[in-house]
Amino acid sequence: MLKGIHPAISPSLLATLSEMGHGDEILFADAHFPAHTFSNNVIRCDGVGVDTLLEGVTPLFELDQYVPQPLAMMQAVSGDELDPSVEAKYCQAMSAAQVNSNHIQRIERYAFYERVKQCYAVVLTGETAKYGNIILKKGVTSI
Repeated sequence: MLKGIHPAISPSLLATLSEMGHGDEILFADAHFPAHTFSNNVIRCDGVGVDTLLEGVTPLFELDQYVPQPLAMMQAVSGDELDPSVEAKYCQAMSAAQVNSNHIQRIERYAFYERVKQCYAVVLTGETAKYGNIILKKGVTSI
């Protein structure tokens, strides 16, 4: 076990975060997301909520500072409604990085799927919230 690493961060997730370069993206997907349909690099974190992983990843992962919205979430499909508490919970989990809702881009469902195909990895979580998926774009780590 390493000091300073959140216990929800598995060795494979830690290695993936380290391998990613600036501009690479990673999806933290809810339990309903068809991860294997869109990615060959799927990391399982069953039983762990996205907010818990975001809290653990935030101290290790610099968000891209060269784009206005380094985070992306799916828009609600026509007829559905978003639960605003999901976004609020994620922003709270990343509060150490001063993340707020202005950093989150909302993307139409099928455009979101296309973007996921370009992600470096998909982390399949135990998150049960509807529209609980969030993409993080990695930035340059300042020393």
